[in-house]
Amino acid sequence: MEDLTEIRKNIDDVDSQLLDLFKKRLGLACDVAEYKIAHNRPVLDKAREEAKITHLTDGVKDEFMKIGIREFFSLIMSISRKKQYQMLAEKGIRYDSGFTCVGSFNYTGIRVVYQGVEGAYSQAATNDFFGKDVDSFHVATWRDAMDALREKKADYAVLPIENSTAGTVSQNLDLLSEYDCAIIGEEILKIDHALLGTEDADFESIKHVYSHPQALMQCAAFLREDMDGVETTQVANTAVAAKKVKEDKDPTEAAIAGSINAELYGLKVIRSAIQDEKDNETRFIIVSAKKIFRRDAKNISICFTLPNEEGSLYQILTHFAFNGINMSRIESRPLKGSPWEYRFFVDFEGNLLDEGVINALVGLSCETGDLKILGNY
Repeated sequence: MEDLTEIRKNIDDVDSQLLDLFKKRLGLACDVAEYKIAHNRPVLDKAREEAKITHLTDGVKDEFMKIGIREFFSLIMSISRKKQYQMLAEKGIRYDSGFTCVGSFNYTGIRVVYQGVEGAYSQAATNDFFGKDVDSFHVATWRDAMDALREKKADYAVLPIENSTAGTVSQNLDLLSEYDCAIIGEEILKIDHALLGTEDADFESIKHVYSHPQALMQCAAFLREDMDGVETTQVANTAVAAKKVKEDKDPTEAAIAGSINAELYGLKVIRSAIQDEKDNETRFIIVSAKKIFRRDAKNISICFTLPNEEGSLYQILTHFAFNGINMSRIESRPLKGSPWEYRFFVDFEGNLLDEGVINALVGLSCETGDLKILGNY
């Protein structure tokens, strides 16, 4: 058996040869890019790459070796493509985001729409972002809010997108992919849920609790441990729950909602801060019908589809790492009309004017389906 030191020396010799060959191959990839740019040919040629890997693995009996060869050369080809995408961007061949950079946003004379009724957390987020004097109105559903944007009844819509304990509001991800709009800002609101009842209600009298599904989920431990046996019913909004309790005037009913609703609807706070996680926060997005962004914007949201193929998501995610981009979030949603296929939603740090972002978007536009920039904010 060879000495370990000698084995490592041999590995170093092989690695040195591989390095020289890799540099040579990358140089050839640049030559290919020059040709493709000159002749308006796409960078990704899946048929050529698959034929190449099939040829390299032909006759290889060892399954581990076959998988290793496929992964090794797939990675080399992926790196070669990224170099070619970089060259495309340098030549001015870039992904057209459809967005316009502005110095600042003008909120003078605007109208803002939010879902729910007075007292909804969405109204609180609206007031926190735009100020309490903003001209705002409410609608019944999140889709109604997006329709108001599309029909120019509102300039901005405020939508909840994620809660720190209950997770993503998936319906709003679907709406973002469906409507032609842009996220231009976000507001993070601390959520303090309270148990609200009529003036003649007390804790022992409550038999039925109304609230939004997310709020019920966020108070699950309280409901299970302190209110065992109480019936719960989901409604469209926490403020809707408070309004119902007011209108029913039933001391056996209560709502889980923000304390602001006690004053708005003449209810009593029976218990306060009942959420399971005391650091409970909801992230709201500010959506505009105009595709604009500021030069100091630091977050980008996109969505795209992928073929249902081995390693397709992995290959896409390398575009972020290779361009030095920090990806902060990824979600998937079922693709309507295509069972067991998905649309992916990704948040990452950056600005649409950043070189790394430009390079990544060129690659993503070539290797994904239906790439859509949801906003830079």
